[in-house]
Amino acid sequence: MPGRGDVRPEKVTRVNRLAEDVLAKPVTALVGVRGVPAAALQSMRRELRQRGHPIVVATNSALRHALSAAAKQRPALAPLLERVEDQTALLTAEGNPFAIFDEFARTRSPTPARGGEVAPQDIVVPAGNTSFKPGPIVGELQHAGFPAAIEKGKVVLKKDVTIVHAGETISREVAGLLTRMDIRPLEVGLAVRGLVDGETFYLPEVLAVDLAAERRRVAQAAWRALGVAVELGHLTPETLPLLVQRAHRRALGVAVAAGYPTKETIEPLFVQAMKEAAALGRAVSG
Repeated sequence: MPGRGDVRPEKVTRVNRLAEDVLAKPVTALVGVRGVPAAALQSMRRELRQRGHPIVVATNSALRHALSAAAKQRPALAPLLERVEDQTALLTAEGNPFAIFDEFARTRSPTPARGGEVAPQDIVVPAGNTSFKPGPIVGELQHAGFPAAIEKGKVVLKKDVTIVHAGETISREVAGLLTRMDIRPLEVGLAVRGLVDGETFYLPEVLAVDLAAERRRVAQAAWRALGVAVELGHLTPETLPLLVQRAHRRALGVAVAAGYPTKETIEPLFVQAMKEAAALGRAVSG
C-alpha cells in the first residue's frame, strides 16, 4: 500500500505532459478563471481551442511542478511561478503576445457585485439624478456612504463619490445599491496574469495595448514620413513612383507655361488659347 508521501503515476505523467507542452510552444501564459460560470468557461475554452489557443485547467500544484521543470530549460518561465494562485489555467501557443492578450481581454464583460468581493479599482459613482423615488431609499443611500438628497421631487447624488477604493472589500449593502443603480463594478472573464514569449516575460499591464489605435498611429506616422521623404526628394522604392509623378506634373506645367506643344500639352495649350482669345474679344468689344 503506497505511503502518504508517494505520488500517483498519473499525476507525474500529467505534470510531465504539461512541462512538455510549455517547452514545445514559444508562448506560455497563466490565465485566471475565477468567477467565470462553468457553462461560460466551457464555451470560452471551445472558442479559444478553435482559434488555436487552447487552455488547460489544472491544479496549482501541478502547474507549479510543470513550470518549475520547464524553467530549468527556459529560465524566462520562472516569473510565472509567482502568479500561480487562486483558480488558474495554462495556455501554450504560438502567435503575437499582444494579439493573444487582446483575445482574452475580449472575453471579459461587466458584472454586478454581490458583496464580499475585493474591488480591483476605485468604484466611483457620479453625481446626478438617480432612478429612485423619494422615500426610505435616501436614508439607505446615506447610510452606505452615498451623498443622497431630494431635489425637485427626485433622489439625487450631490457629488461624485468613491464608494469603494481599490483593494477594499465591497459590502453587501453597497453591492445591493450599486446593482439597483445598474452599476456593474466588476468584470467576469479570462484574465491573463502573466505571459512569456520566448525569453521575454510580460506583465498584463504591458500587454494591455489598444492594437487598433496603435495601428492607426503607425499608419499615420508612415504616411507623414512618406510625405517628408517625397518633399526632400529622398529615393526609396516607396517614394520613387510619387517623385516621378511629381516631376511629370511639374514638367507639364513648365511646358504649358512656355507654350511648348507636345501630345500631352496640346490640349491644355488649346484651352488656354481659347480663354485668352475670349478675354481679348471681351476687351475689344468693351
